[in-house]
Amino acid sequence: MIDLYSAATPNGHKISIALEELALPYQLHTLDLLQGTQKEPWFLALNPNGRIPAIVDRAEDNFAVFESGAILVYLAEKTGRLMPPDAKGRAQVLQWLMFQMGGVGPMMGQANVFYRYFPEKIQSAIDRYQGESRRLFGVLDARLQEHEYLAGDYSIADIANWAWVRTHKWSGVSLDGLPSLQRWVDAIRARPAVQKGILMPASERDLEKAEGETAREFSEKARSMLETGQSAKR
Repeated sequence: MIDLYSAATPNGHKISIALEELALPYQLHTLDLLQGTQKEPWFLALNPNGRIPAIVDRAEDNFAVFESGAILVYLAEKTGRLMPPDAKGRAQVLQWLMFQMGGVGPMMGQANVFYRYFPEKIQSAIDRYQGESRRLFGVLDARLQEHEYLAGDYSIADIANWAWVRTHKWSGVSLDGLPSLQRWVDAIRARPAVQKGILMPASERDLEKAEGETAREFSEKARSMLETGQSAKR
């Protein structure tokens, strides 16, 4: 049994999707990020960085793993699935996983901050992070023009990138003119395990939509968390 400590964010949904795809039994523990639960001492014992997600593998002497990319690799290696065993195949998966960890996630995350959450609109910052996110989408689209998935067969690299790319409207970035990326987004969304994973936990706002009262209310809550400081309770 896996204990999953998570929230309804792209990084959190990476792990719930992977667990569903791998059919691993798990228990979800949803953390209230706006209340700073991730900064409480019991959780910092699992992840000193105070961020979700984290897992505890009960079958391995309660072994804890944090950082979403590291968790994906751990689960793939534990099961022998979603990542090839050979060196070249593994490297293909890991490089596209790192592409998400070092590029897509951070750039979209900063686009969210400046486009959605900051009270003042700093247009140069918005343009910078939306533009870089769109450039990275172009890299993915070019790869997917010649490959069904990012690294051969469907893998943790696809899960990691998809969990972020599907939220592109929230970041204010379009997929127009990127047909291969759109095809890939739609194909992965249709997978039953993915449909279940993005509801573990369900978000209070639709991550694939950008407008509406719910979106505005969530942005205000997130803005308050940023202004207060995420480390305030540490």
